[in-house]
Amino acid sequence: MAAVEKLGSGSSAENNASSVLERLKKRHQTRLEDAERRKEANDSLKPAEESAEYFESEFNRERAAVEALLLRAGPGASRAEAADALERATAELAALQKFVSDSVMFLTQYELSRAQAALQTLHAALNAAREEALPAKKFAFRARKKATGKTPAPPPSADATGGLQHVTTEAEQCEFSHLSDVNITKTAEEIERRDVLVTHLRNCRVTLLGAPSTLHLKDLRGCDVRCGPVRSSVFVDRVTDSTLALACQQLRTHNTTDTCVYLHVTCKAIVEDCARVGFAPFTWSYPGLERDYAASGLDQTRNNWSAVDDFNWLAADTPSPNWSVIPEEERRTTWDT
Repeated sequence: MAAVEKLGSGSSAENNASSVLERLKKRHQTRLEDAERRKEANDSLKPAEESAEYFESEFNRERAAVEALLLRAGPGASRAEAADALERATAELAALQKFVSDSVMFLTQYELSRAQAALQTLHAALNAAREEALPAKKFAFRARKKATGKTPAPPPSADATGGLQHVTTEAEQCEFSHLSDVNITKTAEEIERRDVLVTHLRNCRVTLLGAPSTLHLKDLRGCDVRCGPVRSSVFVDRVTDSTLALACQQLRTHNTTDTCVYLHVTCKAIVEDCARVGFAPFTWSYPGLERDYAASGLDQTRNNWSAVDDFNWLAADTPSPNWSVIPEEERRTTWDT
């Protein structure tokens, strides 16, 4: 009888072990399914604008619009019609240039090169259409008596490296890269209403005085970057062990680690694939900051510096481990100018 009871106990233990293994398997499967759902939800949160397919579709559509305007300015158009079409084509092309600049963060080098080549072709076609439809007026020789002696500027042309043709627009770029251990200062005259690209810097201090259109910070290490109010967005990618002082409408931060951000943002801040990023209110100041705020259109009374969305963390009831608020006693209070 005792032997029967012992056998029964063993059978019960086996059943319990089997039950535990089954529960563990189900729990593991549930975790896998939850992880997949989080990944799908994370992907769905990414704006449609941040995809190569969207970029190509929008770029081709806008390019076709510019080309159609250039055709309207061709043979058969009156001078007034040609002037109107060329003016609109110039504005559309400037907007397309800005679209490419704003998309540079998620484009491959091949995609960016193709877009730049297409822009160069459009610039050349626009210049040719303007010369044909609206030729420059010829001056009489008597005008030479009043000449100031200044040499007229040469027409826009492509540089020797095959870069974009230089066309003066409000979306013109200001770019500097591949520098180490230097202090860089740009004045309002150099960056006002421009797209500023700062890339591949090591142990540099960058001071941007003015109100640029957009700001791109990419591949920085050990850098100190301060920028005046940005009219639209700031894009940060692959920044490590740095300090940033930024004021903007929207901040998008990718692949960034061990970095402190002193922020004034009127819309929202977004982080993705980041770790150990700290946030605190924007405290940098310089002569002319109030003027630059007015020029940028940012609302100084509205600052969502601590309202950060982490696209890699979807648990609403638990704070993201990838970013934090910098404790007040650890925040930077003085800035060397």
